[in-house]
Amino acid sequence: MLSDRTSRPSVREVFFAFAKLGLTSFGGPIAHLGYFRDELVQKRKWVSEGRYAELVALCQILPGPASSQVGFALGLQRAGYAGALAAWIAFTLPSAILLVLFAWGAFALDGALGHGLLLGLKSVAVAVVAHAVLGMARTLTPDVRRMLIGIGALALALLLPGTAGQVSALLAGFLAGAILCHGMSSPQPESSSFGVSRRVAVGALVAAVTVFVGLAVLASVTQSLGAQVAAAFFRAGGLVFGGGHVLLPMLLGDQTVTTGVASDQLLSGYAAAQAVPGPLFSYAAFVGFELAPGAQGLLLALVALVAVFLPGMLVLLAALPLWSRLQAFPRAGAALLGGNAAVVGILAAALITPIITSSITGFPALGIAAGAFVLLQFTRLPAWTVVVLGAMAGTALVFLGAAA
Repeated sequence: MLSDRTSRPSVREVFFAFAKLGLTSFGGPIAHLGYFRDELVQKRKWVSEGRYAELVALCQILPGPASSQVGFALGLQRAGYAGALAAWIAFTLPSAILLVLFAWGAFALDGALGHGLLLGLKSVAVAVVAHAVLGMARTLTPDVRRMLIGIGALALALLLPGTAGQVSALLAGFLAGAILCHGMSSPQPESSSFGVSRRVAVGALVAAVTVFVGLAVLASVTQSLGAQVAAAFFRAGGLVFGGGHVLLPMLLGDQTVTTGVASDQLLSGYAAAQAVPGPLFSYAAFVGFELAPGAQGLLLALVALVAVFLPGMLVLLAALPLWSRLQAFPRAGAALLGGNAAVVGILAAALITPIITSSITGFPALGIAAGAFVLLQFTRLPAWTVVVLGAMAGTALVFLGAAA
């Protein structure tokens, strides 16, 4: 079953599920996928492991914020278009508010407390991703052929860092699956179009192109700061592949942003975006607020936030029905088996670098990560509890002088 229909899916349920994730999902987009799997696939059983991997694979090859697109689609699956909107708002709002407060100067991340929290949270993110990779590997690479596809995707993603390696590994996985997995059972109990009709898909694609062109023209004609911000962030959101880490270099090359915000402010905001829970694309709210003082800054933060997410969601709506139709063909089903195995390899590569390489900086971080992994793997503690315990452990180690 793709979802537990007996639990009467509701927008309220979706909102509170994603609000919890928005408050506790630290560590960047790959870690978010681990938190989603723990909460929505394993605990709530909204989708099957295989369908979840297919959705992750689709979002990896589309422009936009992959983890937020996955969350949007899961909300859509659970409670329709209102559920999709509720999922996006609930997952995004906590980080957006925190980043606007950071831009306003309400808090800072320096000092022993900030360092300890970051140590603990980054270490827990390692455990969350490792737990997800291990669990998905059991389901999605259960035989030698798919294990080999996963290992090949891991090697390719490590050899070609960044988006190029991930997309190449995924495409190679699809191709290998079509060749090696043909004839394997690939049950499709429900359509994975998530209720998106062809008419809606075409409308979403037309809307994406129309808004892209319309905002560019409006910004050029009116010279309005609001229109320029909307055009700049819609363009960035539509051209970003590989998640929020690519957003900073794109914005550093945009004249609207660099004219209004100093480079050191942009960098400090980017660091804060990696320290708060939720999507890195919420960084747009920080930049929007920095572009103007007071109430105008709040409005620009909202404009930037909506504009940067909108193209990725429109493209996802356009792609879902086509993705569903492809699965009706036997070769396509085999290709998806290979793609699912490749997703495991891609997540494993991201676990190695940049997650482990940037988070495990010494024995204290290693100890927190190992402890968190044991709790996730062998106890019934929810992920948010492990996050809290990791943050407390990191803070305690810093104050005791056991961590630099």
